[in-house]
Amino acid sequence: MKLLQNLKFAAGAVLLAGLAACGGGGGDNTAGSGTLRLALTDAPSCGYDTVNVTVSKIRVHQSSSAGDADAGWSEIVLNPARRVDLLSLTNGVLMELGQIPLPAGKYTQMRLVLADNSTTQPLANSVMPTGGTEVALKTPSGQQSGVKTNINIDIAANKMADFVLDFDACKSVVRAGGSGQYLLKPVVTVIPRYVSGVQGYVDPALGAGTTRVSLQLPNGTIVKATVPDSTGKFLLQPVAPGNYTLVMAASGRTSAVVTGVPVVAETVTPVASAASPIALAASASASATGTAPADTLVRALQSLTGIAVEIDGQYVDSVTGAYAFSLPVNAPLVAAYAAAPTPLAFTANTQAAARYTLRASLPGFADKDVVLPALAAGSSVATNFTFP
Repeated sequence: MKLLQNLKFAAGAVLLAGLAACGGGGGDNTAGSGTLRLALTDAPSCGYDTVNVTVSKIRVHQSSSAGDADAGWSEIVLNPARRVDLLSLTNGVLMELGQIPLPAGKYTQMRLVLADNSTTQPLANSVMPTGGTEVALKTPSGQQSGVKTNINIDIAANKMADFVLDFDACKSVVRAGGSGQYLLKPVVTVIPRYVSGVQGYVDPALGAGTTRVSLQLPNGTIVKATVPDSTGKFLLQPVAPGNYTLVMAASGRTSAVVTGVPVVAETVTPVASAASPIALAASASASATGTAPADTLVRALQSLTGIAVEIDGQYVDSVTGAYAFSLPVNAPLVAAYAAAPTPLAFTANTQAAARYTLRASLPGFADKDVVLPALAAGSSVATNFTFP
């Protein structure tokens, strides 16, 4: 079974919550069936206080190519439909969604049908920008045949498949130009449930949602992300055992990186402490802007010794194709992991100061990288991406 399955539509997390709520979906727990148990968690949001979706119907199939009218669908109708704030979970908190029996086999397609927005309150599907008011969240394909979600989950006879659904709102709610509208194009990662993870502390002044904390692979791929709470505490969990890079970034602050962070089965690895939290010094910033086709993910990466790290990333505006980053020009601070109580010894990686690579990813095309010139404080550089 794939360790990480990147789903096209993150509301599939709610889809499965609906399955658990309905207590069905196929079969008794006999020799020919197994059990799927699920919990829901959340990655950090960027500029949103709430993201609500309302699920009315779920369809599940063992064929990824099954059409709407094909036989073999299991359909669950939620009555009443279930409204969920996907941003109510963060920083290691899990919402148990329950468990459901399903016939044994490989499940490769799910369809989610969302309730229609109406003039009644509360809105079925909505977003509340930070400091703003609640507005309707556009989900044009979700109310018809359902949003197709490709998965790869094996349900074994008399076994439990235990997963956590990690919703990334930061890269999933897309502004539609200057219209004041928002589109839901979510991303979710399906992760086997592990007890293991990483816990640490940043300066409390950097908490309360202002700092992005993530565990990354050596190529800069984010495995798990969160935001610290108001005390500066963060918890990245669940995470598969392995070695990772811990990256802490915030607007107007020097980025901090801890390399070689070990994650051991059934263990939460401590990084820093409440008494000695990690501080991110102030840094001047530069702007990186541009355009790319709709549905393009643009990431700002820095190359360190033998690894790359993502400092920021976002999907482009669905109407204008615009993206914009505010990137620190100070040299990132890098430390090798040291088990407590040994303090982390940060040093500035001067070769990486103010140097970034922008990577644009569009489904169906090879990634495109553009190496930016060294950024000066207060400067702005524009890079437009095109795909044939």
